[in-house]
Amino acid sequence: MNFLQFAAWGAYLTSMGGYLFASGNADIIGWFYSIQGVVSIFMPALMGIVADRWIRAERLLGLCHLLAGALMVAAGVYGVTAGEAMDKWTLFTLYSFSVAFYMPTLALSNSVAFNALTRAGLDTVKAFPPIRVFGTIGFICTMLSVDFAGFQHTAMQFVVSGAISLLLGFYAPTLPACPTNKGGGKSLVEAMGLKAFALFKEPRMALFFIFSFLLGLQLQISNGFANGFISSFADIPEFADTFGAQHANALISLSQMSETLCILLIPFFLGRFGIKKVMMIAMAGWVLRFGLFGTGDPGSGVWMFILSCIVYGVAFDFFNISGALFVDKNTDTDIRSSAQGLFMLMTNGLGAFFGSLGAQAVVDKYVNTQTDALAKVAGWQTTWFIFAAYALVVLVLFALIFREKKAKA
Repeated sequence: MNFLQFAAWGAYLTSMGGYLFASGNADIIGWFYSIQGVVSIFMPALMGIVADRWIRAERLLGLCHLLAGALMVAAGVYGVTAGEAMDKWTLFTLYSFSVAFYMPTLALSNSVAFNALTRAGLDTVKAFPPIRVFGTIGFICTMLSVDFAGFQHTAMQFVVSGAISLLLGFYAPTLPACPTNKGGGKSLVEAMGLKAFALFKEPRMALFFIFSFLLGLQLQISNGFANGFISSFADIPEFADTFGAQHANALISLSQMSETLCILLIPFFLGRFGIKKVMMIAMAGWVLRFGLFGTGDPGSGVWMFILSCIVYGVAFDFFNISGALFVDKNTDTDIRSSAQGLFMLMTNGLGAFFGSLGAQAVVDKYVNTQTDALAKVAGWQTTWFIFAAYALVVLVLFALIFREKKAKA
């Protein structure tokens, strides 16, 4: 389940920006990535209510994937058949409705997994991370498949994603049955994470959620623009035949390979250093991620791209997973789920939405206004340095302001 869940996402998440660049639609990349944040604000919560009360989670997981897969296949077929006559907003509409049904499956698949592990008498804290790694492996497999099949700059990547979602849609209902509570369950206020807003009364938790939002602004930037950036070197004779310029997705896949290791390192780092230092390590990772993109190239400087991809695992996982664990350990049982919803709202909802649109504005100013290949690369370098400077400011502010609760003797 985890393999297919993230394989469907990996087929387009890192290469969609490259396709939109290649098709002359670079100006709407931010919209394609920000819509994931928009639907993440309300769709997971609504589907969570349905799963709690009326439709078992494994069946709802399958239904959502069937709808998401069919719409994504339709988007891909439209993009391929329309060619240069493609209307970008028609493609965006089909894609948006597909994403609206896909994003809730991230939470639903976790619910199905935790239910199955609990029924099997396993400790979810120990048993789930090695299973979740297979999700990252699935993401990597479709990234590479789309690259080497020649789909990273075509709409066929959507067809691949949709086909995998359809497969999971038929498979999910065969998974262990999840319970429903038709007589109760969360209210809309609780499921949307609104009850957890009371946590803002506690200064330390308020600061944590504010910094979660500031970090969330960075989450989708490299997913949206890294492929188009690295591929743009193909227009410069010096780099035209380099592996990175021709196979940007394969190079970027090193980021997800790094994730597979970093997920397993989190328990050790949290136990050894605590949440503040782990979050600071993640923030430093984002500074390096963007800074190395700004200084590297696919030729003699390709090692900087490789190093940027390696630190991505630290930047992404040490923030996302460690943050979720911090929220879990610092909230009462009656609002724990709502607090997780608030964390997702601040990061993958509001953070991803405003971050994607803000990044689009920066790219439009420094890259999309250029026509010369060398000028575009110079614009990209400026863009990555701006992102790195932002990440550095967040790191410094977090180090100065956030205080970790002292452990009891």
